Amino acid sequence: MKISKAYINNYSSVSCAGDSSEELFLSICQKKNTISLDTSYVNETTVAIGKIASSLKFEELLIKHCKKVLEESNLNDFSNTLLIIGSSVGGMNKTEEIFFKDNSYKNINYKEHPIDAIAHLLKKEFTFYDDISFSTACTSSANALGYAKEVINKNIYKNVLVVGVDALSYTTVCGFHALSVLSSKPCTPFEQNREGMNVAEAIAVLLIQDTKVNNNSIEICGVGYSSDAHHMTQPHPEGAGAKKAMENAIKDANISKNEIGYINAHGTGTMANDTSELKAIASLFNENKPYVSSTKSITGHTLGAAGAIEAIISSMALQQEIIPPSKNITNLENNEVKISNEIINQKLKYVISNSFAFGGNNTSLVFGISK
Repeated sequence: MKISKAYINNYSSVSCAGDSSEELFLSICQKKNTISLDTSYVNETTVAIGKIASSLKFEELLIKHCKKVLEESNLNDFSNTLLIIGSSVGGMNKTEEIFFKDNSYKNINYKEHPIDAIAHLLKKEFTFYDDISFSTACTSSANALGYAKEVINKNIYKNVLVVGVDALSYTTVCGFHALSVLSSKPCTPFEQNREGMNVAEAIAVLLIQDTKVNNNSIEICGVGYSSDAHHMTQPHPEGAGAKKAMENAIKDANISKNEIGYINAHGTGTMANDTSELKAIASLFNENKPYVSSTKSITGHTLGAAGAIEAIISSMALQQEIIPPSKNITNLENNEVKISNEIINQKLKYVISNSFAFGGNNTSLVFGISK
């Protein structure tokens, strides 16, 4: 059986870092202040969050960015197009909106609450051939991209629209507050004195196809999964699962680890995650160390949308030959890792994007310039 390659041919996004992917990448490179302070989510507590600034409703933004990608790609026939959603929250924000407005659950439409409610909304708008939804916490859209690669490799579909999407929700913000991992200021991943993470919202849409359209096409070269199952919410302290996911992704891409030029780290800013991930990177890349940065100090942690947002960031790093910087690092926790604090102009061949989640489920993706 002929194995088809999977190419990212178009993408679009909206987040607290900008209403387009171009603005997103510029905000990262210029280390803009994009995270805001909020007192409305947690009683008598200030938390830093990443909120989209738009006059449009979240559902309208979702349709707008999907339509942009499809129209720019001249994709009108969806008979061979699969829709894949990656989300941690689903329609929870809509449920909360109705509940807090009415102080009652009676007007809540249960069909608009689950993860697949997003797919149903988009299928009505675009009549995709079929859909599937992933909800694996913070690896949701990374797993969606991995699945997209698989079905294209096996010639099951020619086109896959991957949508990573999560809206801000009281349930998630208060849930992370209960775990004592939220920060009252913009997060500082890998900084010794970090305080915690910033919950954020985002929509990221990527069109994956079995043929490249031009020299800007980015190949999904490899995907690696692991499950360390160390703890319900804590990663393995030595980064065993994270290291295994990266190793599996590099093996799947059929490349050497020495060819990786940049790692877009999961880097949430929490004590447990950052320490674990840095140990994993330092252990795996003991020679020819790639540059590493976390872009969550600009985007916040967009939960289920993080994998898709960071796939776009990784694609733009390859296309523009720019290693994105980390922000707010004064004292680096682990000096065995090569952190980029400023933008670095460097030709890149392959990059890794990491997404790790509760329950020890880990996903790493290798992206490369199409050949």
